[in-house]
Amino acid sequence: MRHLCLVILLVLAGTAGAAAQSAAPPVVQRPTPDFLFGEPKGSLGIRGSWLFARAGSDVFDFVQQHLTIDKGAFNTPAIGTDLAVAINPRLDVVVGFDYSQASVASEYRAFVDNNRQPIEQTTRLREANLGGTLRVALVPRGTGISRLAWIPARVTPYVGAGGGALWYEFTQQGDFIDVLSANRAVFTDNFRSTGWTPSAHALGGVGVRIQRRTYVTVEGRYLWAAAPLQRQFEDFDPIDLAGFRLSAGVNVLF
Repeated sequence: MRHLCLVILLVLAGTAGAAAQSAAPPVVQRPTPDFLFGEPKGSLGIRGSWLFARAGSDVFDFVQQHLTIDKGAFNTPAIGTDLAVAINPRLDVVVGFDYSQASVASEYRAFVDNNRQPIEQTTRLREANLGGTLRVALVPRGTGISRLAWIPARVTPYVGAGGGALWYEFTQQGDFIDVLSANRAVFTDNFRSTGWTPSAHALGGVGVRIQRRTYVTVEGRYLWAAAPLQRQFEDFDPIDLAGFRLSAGVNVLF
């Protein structure tokens, strides 16, 4: 009898608890406001790119003619970052950094060594560009609805232009043919040219807001630069470092 009473009390207690829980009001999570407390002061972004190198100078023509290197061999992934500071509602000053590296294994097209083996080498081009940009939004970047509340625009197209300094390193390492020798002797060497040169660029893109402070960006950027090659590449014109970058990234307002 005692056990039966204990079971009845436990059942009644469970029923009362369930009733109290169902009678309590549901918990509703407060939605995150879709506005900012004041206009942003700038943004920080990171982007991945694909570099389409123009490779228009005679040093590239030379390696494409004599080595198994194709026209698009120096197209390569790149990474970049941008720090923007707002000057007015549509104008930003942006400091950016880009880095890329292309490495191409090759051999002579028309020659082999005395053992009928390929004469192999590796050509590498590295670039790092530090630049400044004036970036203009083509539509308002947001709307102020009070002294404190500011709603970011859903889509913001922009254009920009600027300049900077580009560092490059062009190297060729491996086996080569001495064209000046009578028997076209094969030798091993490492040719290298490096330095800094001015650069200029123009860009256009669009930012699409995916969160209150976060934008996904798609951008096209063309960069112009050329630099004289060092002594190991005597009689060549300045190396062409121009190219087009197609980028996608993320920008966060602050």
